[in-house]
Amino acid sequence: MHSVFFRGAAGCLQARHGPCVKSCTHAAPGPLLKNGWRAASSKTQDAAESAQQEHAFLSLARPVTYEVEVKKSRFVVTAWPIESGGKQALELIKGASDPDATHNCFAYRAGQEFRSSDDGEPGGTAGRPILSAIEGEGLQSVAVLVTRYFGGTKLGAGGLVRAYGGAARDCLRAAPKALVKAQACLSMTLTFEDMGPVYALIQKFGCERLGEDYLEGGMLVQLKVSLDAGAQEEFIAAVSDCTSGKVLPAPAQ
Repeated sequence: MHSVFFRGAAGCLQARHGPCVKSCTHAAPGPLLKNGWRAASSKTQDAAESAQQEHAFLSLARPVTYEVEVKKSRFVVTAWPIESGGKQALELIKGASDPDATHNCFAYRAGQEFRSSDDGEPGGTAGRPILSAIEGEGLQSVAVLVTRYFGGTKLGAGGLVRAYGGAARDCLRAAPKALVKAQACLSMTLTFEDMGPVYALIQKFGCERLGEDYLEGGMLVQLKVSLDAGAQEEFIAAVSDCTSGKVLPAPAQ
């Protein structure tokens, strides 16, 4: 028999992946299950597929915590939307890990960056199932920590995979979601004469200026901007055209 508890933190995601993502809409929850959980609805799954085509992805709307008991072992799951990749994920995981617990296992995925840890459990029985739960729910920019308090009964390799993966999956499936629009971060160096037309394009494309560094007594400006990833190619072409090919925005470092 499993005992389950679910808690959610107040507030919703206003995400920015580094400076490169932002939240735009919330996905509708799925149907309510017998145990009070909500399953991922077909509309949510369709939204996730559509989001990928539109330079967007599905993430969590806010941090959530879930608890389940499996054969007297207690598994506490904490999941977060992450805004700046692995560094932030590891900071969140470290801050929420319990040094008195038997194991603090985790996984995160942010774009092509991912990592998982079994934290002393047999290899592949904890971190990888947690990561699979994130991927199985079609989520990005998410970190999940599953803390285990041993209850005296060994679960075996298969039981551990089911316990860790199932706890993470159930937590993520029930959590509120947010549709996040991907952003492109670009940098460029402008001469004084190019500033006017390029700044006009920045306004036209709805770019956000992330940084300006003036060089050579103000005659040059090193500019960093972000904009919707779907408009990136058009913006680069427009900047190149208006500066006669002298300025070609490139991905920001």
